[in-house]
Amino acid sequence: MTAQSADPSAAPAPSETGFEILARAGDKARAGVVATPHGQIATPAFVPVGTKATVKAVLPESMRELGAQVLLANAYHLYLQPGHDLVDSAGGLGAFMNWPGPTVTDSGGFQVMSLGAGFKKVLSSEFSGGEKARTSSGEDDAVAEGKERLAHVDDDGVTFRSIINGDEHRFTPEISMQIQHGLGADIMFAFDELTTLMNSRGYQEQALERTRLWAMRCLAEHTRLTAERSHRPYQQLWGVIQGAQYEDLRRRAARDLGAMDVDGQVFDGFGVGGALEKENLGTIVGWVTDELPEDRPRHLLGISEVDDLFVAVAAGADTFDCVSPSRVARNSAVYTATGRVNLTGSRYRRQFAPIDETCDCYTCTHYTAAYVHHLFRAKEMLSSTLCTIHNERFVVRLVDRIRASLLSGDFEALREETTGAYYGSPR
Repeated sequence: MTAQSADPSAAPAPSETGFEILARAGDKARAGVVATPHGQIATPAFVPVGTKATVKAVLPESMRELGAQVLLANAYHLYLQPGHDLVDSAGGLGAFMNWPGPTVTDSGGFQVMSLGAGFKKVLSSEFSGGEKARTSSGEDDAVAEGKERLAHVDDDGVTFRSIINGDEHRFTPEISMQIQHGLGADIMFAFDELTTLMNSRGYQEQALERTRLWAMRCLAEHTRLTAERSHRPYQQLWGVIQGAQYEDLRRRAARDLGAMDVDGQVFDGFGVGGALEKENLGTIVGWVTDELPEDRPRHLLGISEVDDLFVAVAAGADTFDCVSPSRVARNSAVYTATGRVNLTGSRYRRQFAPIDETCDCYTCTHYTAAYVHHLFRAKEMLSSTLCTIHNERFVVRLVDRIRASLLSGDFEALREETTGAYYGSPR
């Protein structure tokens, strides 16, 4: 997927990087394999999020045991603490966190922009298209109520203040690449400008052009760093498609990045980013996959809900990441085959049975819902560990089943059965 450089020693071995499609279903759904130096990723695949080089409350060994193929960490947070230079000295992200499989880092753009506006990690749901959001004053420079803007964007990059101590920092496409190369993940993302559904059409166009120019700079810096760091395994660089809810902008971005070539270096895959209206998720992903090259993988940033996974796969997405399974687990919410429930409810006080009788996770095969209910009521840390294991296994296992259904030709049957049981009617 990546063009050979002039220096053969710096080029990735074909067996270590690339993407192969193994099966198709419907117009766009496909199963395949992404190859990396630290192992293969069978797709579709769910990528659990370990923001600061840890999935909160769970050992990396436990993530491996529950079936996770690959983990994602955040460049912004690891840049601030402990620093990408330290992680590089440790041998890269996987070695640092004792994770033997493939790793992914995002560019830091999401955190810089969203945290900078005070919206934290809820941009997609905060701005899901409501009238209030669209008619807010100052929509192109919105800041959450009671917050101060901590990030300022210009054509060269973003200046922001640390959420840890308020120190001022600067991210540019080149700096993002340097950070991610230091972190050493198998897959990393180009630096892009995050917009919200609040932003005006005019600003979306400006941001899209800025992201396109930043993408070219990322490719150039990636080429330079790959040659300079030939002692390290090759890291794939995936471009990020923005464009909000506008079909022409999404398609334009996909065409631009799909065809982008800077001195022989192209993107190894692509991410679909930005705030998305849930009701238009499949449509927007479909616009993008219509335009992207077939022979490279597509990652949808930030989804894990049952119906969204089926919609995204049907629209041609290959991998997904989301913090939701671990975040809601720490607040006592767990997924079951018949829907999401809250274990602090009184009905679970005497449920001497697993959280979900159909689940094969460590929690469900060793503990009762009554015991986990007690842990939450007693504010014991073990509650977060057990529920996170369960939720991550639930989503990983579901995507594994989706992949198997694509290979066997039973995707639509699985979709109807699974969403019908989870939501009460098929979706």
